[in-house]
Parts: sequence; structure tokens; C-alpha cells
Amino acid sequence: MDRPFKVLGIQQVAIGGLDKGKLANFWVGIMGLETVKTFKSERENVDEDVLRMGKGASAVEIDIMQPIDPEKKPKVNEPQLNHIGLWIDDLPKCVEWLTAKGVRFTPGGIRKGASGFDICFVHPKGNEEFPLCSEGVLLELVQAPKEVIDALGK
Repeated sequence: MDRPFKVLGIQQVAIGGLDKGKLANFWVGIMGLETVKTFKSERENVDEDVLRMGKGASAVEIDIMQPIDPEKKPKVNEPQLNHIGLWIDDLPKCVEWLTAKGVRFTPGGIRKGASGFDICFVHPKGNEEFPLCSEGVLLELVQAPKEVIDALGK
């Protein structure tokens, strides 16, 4: 296939629970990951801490999340392994190409994510109009910054 983009590597793994404090106890307190920032979004019903393991272009985020309102959707704690994020070298071309192939995306299009990178999500379930999907796993596509493209894109 003549794909106009490259998947460069894993950008993040997002883990949800009802109590972000318990997640932080394990991932920060026990495992020693560094907390980089906190992000809250009423629209996405998420209270999230962005953690980091590793350094430079090979660093991977572990995002620990709890819902702001456990009764509302999206339920960022279900499933607990919420989504996987992949670095993409050219996100707009990627989305255009995948859409033309029939891949279903979640509502919201390309937008700024919790870490400041442009993102969008591939829907875990297809539908009649867009039958291709990530087959049960929510997949975040993340525009890689120049330093990641330079380090991982060769």
C-alpha cells in the first residue's frame, strides 16, 4: 500500500479507574513514574494525570484517569485499559487516508490533546458508513513532534 504516513511508536497507554489516587499510588509511588501534568475536561468527563517513563523521543506516557462524574459518558474507567496512543508522522494525511479507506473515527476530529499534541481517535467499533475500526480497542493517533519524527522516523 502507498500509505502517506508512518506509525512511529507508542506515545501513551491510558488507564482508567474510579479513584485516580489509587492509580497514582501504584504508578508514581510504587513504580516511580514522574508526574508531568494534570488535565481536566468536562466535555470528555476526565480528570487525568500524565505520567512519563523514559526520556527523549523514546519516552512513553502512562495516563491515569478517573471520570469527573462516574454516571456520565464517556466512562474513562471502562474498560480500565482505556486506550493506546500511537505517534503518527503526519496526522492530517493519516486521517484523510484512513477516512477514504472507510475507517471510523470518534466525534471531535483532530484537536489538541492533554499533552498539547494534535490528536484524534479511531473508533473501536465500525458502522455501516465506516466499517473499518480498531476492533474493540480505542486508538489515539497523536501528531509526533519534529524531535520524535527525527529520532523514530528513519
